[in-house]
Amino acid sequence: MIADSPPVGYAHSPNLMVNVEKIRDMALRVATSEGLHLVDVELKGSSSNFLLRVYIDKPGGVSHADCALVSEQVSAMLDVEDLFPGRYILEVSSPGLDRKLTKPSDFTYFVGRRARLVLKEAIGEEKVLEGRLAGFENGRVRVDLGDQGLRELDLVNIRKAQLVVEL
Repeated sequence: MIADSPPVGYAHSPNLMVNVEKIRDMALRVATSEGLHLVDVELKGSSSNFLLRVYIDKPGGVSHADCALVSEQVSAMLDVEDLFPGRYILEVSSPGLDRKLTKPSDFTYFVGRRARLVLKEAIGEEKVLEGRLAGFENGRVRVDLGDQGLRELDLVNIRKAQLVVEL
């Protein structure tokens, strides 16, 4: 017998389903109310040992105090909603200077920053491009490659993308 997949937005373990979208909405409300940007929410583990990661950001970077504030508020909301009947660990942090770009909104949020893009299918002979993000529109990422000009790439052709640390 093939087990049913959990509904979209849920994490599944043998005796428990956790609504990740509800957690994401809660974290988004908290982050927004504190002037922060919610980057991502990840849930890993199982019903006896969940790890919930919340990544936040703001211009100039997040502080330890920002992380502690979001952690306290999200933790209180999770306890009230009782989304985890057992134990869970909550981590709130910055995704780092060389963070992955995974959602269309990432390519808009980080306009002007240097990024490295690895393509599924080469354009010409190039499978790896590095340049400044210039926006996202209609499923296409715009990248300023300097001397090579502006390129538009289909998001579906990007295998991996991440910011490049600039000193």
